[in-house]
Amino acid sequence: MAARITEHCWGCIFLLFLLICAPLAVSATQTSDPVEVIVHSGVGIRHLSRNSLRAIFGMRLRAWQDGSPIRVFVLPDDAPLHNLFAKEKLNIFPYQLRSAWDRLIFSGTGQAPFLVNSEEEMRVRVATTPGAIGYLKRVNIDDSIQILHVE
Repeated sequence: MAARITEHCWGCIFLLFLLICAPLAVSATQTSDPVEVIVHSGVGIRHLSRNSLRAIFGMRLRAWQDGSPIRVFVLPDDAPLHNLFAKEKLNIFPYQLRSAWDRLIFSGTGQAPFLVNSEEEMRVRVATTPGAIGYLKRVNIDDSIQILHVE
């Protein structure tokens, strides 16, 4: 009988350990795959200032240095990667982006970025759209697109 109780206690301790450690493992996984800004392979720049990146994703900067139009792609507002991108690369909250886009739309002075539903769609659309910019986890980036370094 005592052996059964001890066995049961060890099972409970193991379960408690898993419940405590699982969120930490998920958090570590999310931070080990940093978000990167990506652009179409035809975009002629490799580095961009954070202020310029904010202007692009705020839909205020509409053309690349060579005059070609910028096509901005984003994930839905509630996507974890969108939140990570806004906070990590733009140093703003996602609701601030949404507010800027809504202001442009309702005032008639601009448009919102193109919405994609998945990271795979983001990769494909940026790879196939000249002048495109977006963001992905580093592990999802391949040779069809290039990373834009933010300074």
